[in-house]
Amino acid sequence: MFSPHITVACIVHAENKFLVVEELINGKSLWNQPAGHLEAGETLQEAAERELWEETGICAQPQAFLKLYQWVAPDGTPFIRFLFLVEMEKIIDTNPQDDDIHCCHWLSAEEILNSSQLRSPLVAESIRCYLEHKAYPLSMLDSYGPPFENGRINKKIE
Repeated sequence: MFSPHITVACIVHAENKFLVVEELINGKSLWNQPAGHLEAGETLQEAAERELWEETGICAQPQAFLKLYQWVAPDGTPFIRFLFLVEMEKIIDTNPQDDDIHCCHWLSAEEILNSSQLRSPLVAESIRCYLEHKAYPLSMLDSYGPPFENGRINKKIE
């Protein structure tokens, strides 16, 4: 059975800069968007908010959905990656809660696109996606039935 890894990522943008997280992987510092795996019982939006908090210490909700990527990593691992947008008025300090995150950087699109420190090609591709100025309403993504009927998304309607 085909079982891709379902992941979420956030483009966080403020003052013409993008937020990246730095991780040490196999002794090398690599950059990524705040991102991670969908956990059981959470919506995609909740996963994006959780990963943003864990990896940056920023508590914010995505305002839009940018793109869905299907990607196979060089080691053959298949991924489905949901990309969200978090627009902020100002650059703010970060405080990673996840021990795997060494630090965070606010960088220009050019710095990211020209970097040799990207964890995957999806990091640069996500920046290019943002620069296309195509964003979609979060309502494109929905949850249905248990365990979601008592979730935060449905509580917003009440």
